[in-house]
Amino acid sequence: LPSDGKLFLTEAFNVIMEEILHKGTDLKEKVCEWKDPDQLRALLDLDLREHGESHEQLLQRVRDVARYSVKTCHPRFFNQLFAGVDYHALTGRLLTETLNTSQYTYEVAPVFVLMEEEVLRQLRSLVGWSEGDGIFCPGGSVSNMYAMNIARYWAFPQVKTQGLWATPRMAIFTSQQSHYSMKKAATFLGIGTDNVFIVQVDESGSMIPEDLEAKIVQDAVPFFVNATAGTTVQGAFDPLNHIADISERNGMWMHIDAAWGGSVLFSKKHKHLVAGIERANSVTWNPHKMLLAGLQCSVILFRDTTNLLMHCHSANATYLFQQDKFYDTSLDTGDKSIQCGRKVDCLKLWLMWKAIGTHGLSERVDKTFALARYLVEEMEKRENFKLVCKGHFVNVCFWFIPPSLKGKENSPDYQERLSKVAPVIKERMMKRGTMMVGYQPMDGRVNFFRMVVLSPQLTTKDMDFFLDEIEKLGKDL
Repeated sequence: LPSDGKLFLTEAFNVIMEEILHKGTDLKEKVCEWKDPDQLRALLDLDLREHGESHEQLLQRVRDVARYSVKTCHPRFFNQLFAGVDYHALTGRLLTETLNTSQYTYEVAPVFVLMEEEVLRQLRSLVGWSEGDGIFCPGGSVSNMYAMNIARYWAFPQVKTQGLWATPRMAIFTSQQSHYSMKKAATFLGIGTDNVFIVQVDESGSMIPEDLEAKIVQDAVPFFVNATAGTTVQGAFDPLNHIADISERNGMWMHIDAAWGGSVLFSKKHKHLVAGIERANSVTWNPHKMLLAGLQCSVILFRDTTNLLMHCHSANATYLFQQDKFYDTSLDTGDKSIQCGRKVDCLKLWLMWKAIGTHGLSERVDKTFALARYLVEEMEKRENFKLVCKGHFVNVCFWFIPPSLKGKENSPDYQERLSKVAPVIKERMMKRGTMMVGYQPMDGRVNFFRMVVLSPQLTTKDMDFFLDEIEKLGKDL
């Protein structure tokens, strides 16, 4: 009965409030209650059966899902490039889910078509464009793929109808620390990963423009360069103006993957990191990362004013996009997308922006920078921590050097022993449930931690706890 369903929803919502939002943000609670896959499978009873379950059993299911999931809203979840919770954005997400519509036409999504247009306009103006185009995509990888597809259509419009037979071999340029979605996009679009040319980076992870120049050779048509604003691991920013000069000289489309770093545009103090961003042809930006809009919230923005996005992607489905509708059909933006059904991703960002304003968002960005600086200063005071490099952003990459390895830098097995430290500390922290932070090897450096400071709910106390906890977990190694 519908009434049973409504009662279930009400009670389940109480579980969500208590178990996820109340306990999940409480420092005394665990970030995760770790179980091995076989244990977890047994605990969850995942089997789907012939007959349904009782109200009480189902509520227990809801509690179990909450209990054994990772609490990404916990102040000590530092594992990804998203974290924390913003309650206005979360309200937007709940509203979105409840209204359950698709973003393709004004007919079924009148509020959200107008809202998406406004949010995109505001984001473009922060980039520095008074006009242009854009669309919300399901994540930064898809936004990057859109950029590459539109760039190819711009360079070779015949590709839409005639396919790859009608195009020469094409070359894509991207830095060795850029996101792996560049390779995925090249694969998906049939360009091929052999035609993705990897440009070297300096010590801090920024692209070396001279190497970009050297890599542009003429046996493939150089049509697309991807600059990164905020690399995934080190948080490096490529030199955008320098890359823009090279792009213009070679007639290339310049894309900026600012999925992670785009939010510095809100900060007067830090937006110098993306100086030259307005010279790009397209920009990827994920408000679900630093701005806490919640998954997923990613845009691809275009400087283009010739409707390339629509021309490239449109298929003119007559059952959706009738041209003789009783309202302005230019509001039916669905044909700009490669999807048909498209989730509403603008409301969570819009409602949060309405709540705290541009000023509130800029304060948020500035606060995370200040906390990251504090963490680095404190880390430098402790002898068991060694920075991988001094970053400009909120990624803090470091090695923890246990007392047993102190002063052994020159012994032949030092690197190998150091590489085993991070995985053990990670396993211990997961099993204790105290916090979560990621590690990785990169470009010849053995496993190091990547701490990401991005939730505005954090304080200097959390930074101190983080350092103490790493010491506690690794001192006997």
